[in-house]
Amino acid sequence: MNVEWMRMKAHETRALANEDAVVIIPVGSVEQHGAHLPVQTDTRIVYETSRRAAETACEGGTPTVVLPTIWLGMSDHHMDFGGTLTADYGTLHGVLHAVIHSVIHHGFRRILVNNGHGGNTDALKLATARLKRHFDAPIVVTNYMIEAAEEHAAILDDQDCVMHAGEAETSMMLFLEPDLVDTVALEGFAGAALKEETDQPGGTRWQDFSTRTPNGVRGLPARATAEKGEKLLAASAEGLARLIVAKVTWAPAVDIRLPEIGGVPVRPKRQYPE
Repeated sequence: MNVEWMRMKAHETRALANEDAVVIIPVGSVEQHGAHLPVQTDTRIVYETSRRAAETACEGGTPTVVLPTIWLGMSDHHMDFGGTLTADYGTLHGVLHAVIHSVIHHGFRRILVNNGHGGNTDALKLATARLKRHFDAPIVVTNYMIEAAEEHAAILDDQDCVMHAGEAETSMMLFLEPDLVDTVALEGFAGAALKEETDQPGGTRWQDFSTRTPNGVRGLPARATAEKGEKLLAASAEGLARLIVAKVTWAPAVDIRLPEIGGVPVRPKRQYPE
């Protein structure tokens, strides 16, 4: 089953648009992942979870296609460790806008942005909120980790979620790209937990990753196995597929405002240009 946009002919993508297929846009990063994992880690994993989810959704009767991964993410906090390429918000928003504009122009109306990098989270939430208004189409943003959080916690031994270059990501890369994992560096590897900022009275303070871990890793990657990686990927795909096939995910938003509030007529919603 071919669900990959890059492997299709143009007329095959047109056929999918006519079937009201869901379009998955994976968003990853190119950034340091300690001494044992390649900088492609987030990008490789998010595409794999997207591809598998698309196959599962198609089998369940929901046509789905996966676009190439947007690999340039918000990774400024990793720059001190080297190997990292980063975008600013304007660039990420612009690329996402261009991609969504293209698929909507071709007739697609249901878009799922699958994020594979924690540093992208806030930027993608803001971008998709703005783009939804601009294109007046259902644009959903999620993170494969969130959609399978309970399943991930049951699979992992030393952490209850996916952490940067830790047990989970290392396990998935051991399954997907074992030749790119430095097992010598992995032996006896002890990650450092992120420093809790309990000394702050409130608010959020942005910090470089170099102030939060001495080795660029969060968690205990030495407990990783390829077997765990296969299970984590399968759970992630199932979680994403559940989101894709659920009718409520794509149900039209209903305007429930009263015709008048406080005795004053309510103006109709503004129409945003394409």
